[in-house]
Amino acid sequence: MSESASASASHLPKEHDGQLGELASTAICGNDITSSCLYVSALAIGYAGKLAPVSLLMVAAVLFLFRSIYAEVVGALPLNGGAYNALLNTTSKFRASIAACLTVLSYMATAVISALEAMHYVEHISHGFPVFYATIVLLGFFMVLSIIGITESAVLAIFIFITHIATLTLLLIVGVVHVAGTGTDTFVANMNEPLPSLSVGKSNTVESDADTATADTDTVGAEVRREGGSLWMALFFGFSAAMLGISGFESSSNFVEEQKAGVFPKTLRNMWIAVSFFNPLMALLALALVSISAVSEHQTALLAHLGEVAGGKSFGPKLSFLISVDAALVLSGAVLTSFVGVTGLVHRMTLDRCLPQFLLKTNRRGTTHRIIIGFFLLCVSVLFITKTANDQDQIKKLAGIYTISFLAVMALFALGNILLKIKRKNLPRAIQAKWGSVIIAMCAVLTGLVGNSLIDPGYLVTFLQYFIPAMLVIAVMLARIALLKAFLSMVRSFTASIVGPMTRLTKAVREKIEEINAQQIVFFTRGDNIANLNNALLYVRQNEHTNRLKIVTITNDDVAVPENLVQELEFLDQAYPEIDVEFVQLAGQFSPELILRLSEEWNIPRNLMFIGSPGGRLPYDLGELGGVRLII
Repeated sequence: MSESASASASHLPKEHDGQLGELASTAICGNDITSSCLYVSALAIGYAGKLAPVSLLMVAAVLFLFRSIYAEVVGALPLNGGAYNALLNTTSKFRASIAACLTVLSYMATAVISALEAMHYVEHISHGFPVFYATIVLLGFFMVLSIIGITESAVLAIFIFITHIATLTLLLIVGVVHVAGTGTDTFVANMNEPLPSLSVGKSNTVESDADTATADTDTVGAEVRREGGSLWMALFFGFSAAMLGISGFESSSNFVEEQKAGVFPKTLRNMWIAVSFFNPLMALLALALVSISAVSEHQTALLAHLGEVAGGKSFGPKLSFLISVDAALVLSGAVLTSFVGVTGLVHRMTLDRCLPQFLLKTNRRGTTHRIIIGFFLLCVSVLFITKTANDQDQIKKLAGIYTISFLAVMALFALGNILLKIKRKNLPRAIQAKWGSVIIAMCAVLTGLVGNSLIDPGYLVTFLQYFIPAMLVIAVMLARIALLKAFLSMVRSFTASIVGPMTRLTKAVREKIEEINAQQIVFFTRGDNIANLNNALLYVRQNEHTNRLKIVTITNDDVAVPENLVQELEFLDQAYPEIDVEFVQLAGQFSPELILRLSEEWNIPRNLMFIGSPGGRLPYDLGELGGVRLII
């Protein structure tokens, strides 16, 4: 690529500004993942007892493997969408939409649970606080903040993140000083306690919630008893419960286009460091300050109780108050993470025509306010639907959605990495995860998924109650042409005897089908053989709603049109009569500038322009090409 071309490419307009630096990006997703300290220690101790720090370190090891998995996929495909984007570029749009649906459900549950729990912490400080309606107000506040813009939202996220890290650090310091002064008798006593004895199919005494830890004695799941249980069972259930402490790790990949170049791998590193440092140490501190039985008694606000114990009579109440305020703030930050992550994901899905195009409407601040408002309304509706007399029962229903969807998204991202290695092995990327790391990480996540299902089988039932309707919406969008044709056929039958009144409706439906199919698709070819061209047409026919395809080849002094290309295209045009194949030969150099110019001249979005795998010969990454997709 020439210097002039490089300079020109650097000034190309982009769909996303990429203004977020390392601190802002880390704060947005870090508020979610570091909020796990508020509940994951109690969960891990409840199921693993004195081995809780080991379970949390195991989770940290799994998260370390996912650093390279996420970095490889996003490095090769630097676009918003997370697992959806990974599967979209390696398999069919429907399979990718499954990952997207799981991610949206995860964000929805995270937003509602975090907002609800934040207001519960406020109620802990101020008794008689209207938790339910305050939750709606909090969701509305972050809706408005997201509409204002991600840069402005990041300022608040940074404040919350720094405050949370400082509060956790203060608690650790005060706790260590307290243990140094009073001795390690409590820790030694806890180390002499027998491991929990767990059996599947009984009532829980420990609730594994996504963003809280609550006692529940009425649910079918895994019974926990202090009778000297199995080492491996304690580690298995402890690891499964502790896996919920890495929620938020997937968020950074859903707004990667808003981050500056090179920031994304740093966010993964920073989140891993925070989880690996604070979560095991908080479990150790809990075992050093209070008995294991006391952990069960103070599950809902364990860290606040630890602050009260560590600070003593004079400083304890103040530290406990500070931790409660911090908990409300960081859980609110997790709500912001949900809004930011789901906005990037749904925007990407809408560009790919998986969702109605009216969602792409932007306001004068450049934000897609319809997506943000729609997510807010969805969260509020779920809040009302799941409302029960007991707030913890409501949180448990939401946890059923969250637990399965979050762990499934992590597993699907690992699957996307595997497909990328197999189908797009020639696609350039700076980081490559080892095969063994990917397989181990996927198995670990699936183990956590099984473990949480055994802890509370009701999770799976609740999850399916929300996942199935959500997938039906996606399926309708992807099959809308077939559904419209079926509807048209029904209309024709019905209008056989009532032709006059129904003529206009028939015409409108037909015009709608023609309007959708009129969208042209572009495929750039270097003169590939007929097999590759045939695969391109098959992909378009199976995944895109169109009957018009431009086959474009760029010629210059080094590249000429193959002799048989025109004849091969004429043959394919006859083989696929439902698709109008148009051959275009252009002189020039394949580059981001050329793609942008053709997009404007032909009025074809760049995300509806396709290429084959470049095989390392293309001097641009997909981010510079403005959304051009791989289909071969």
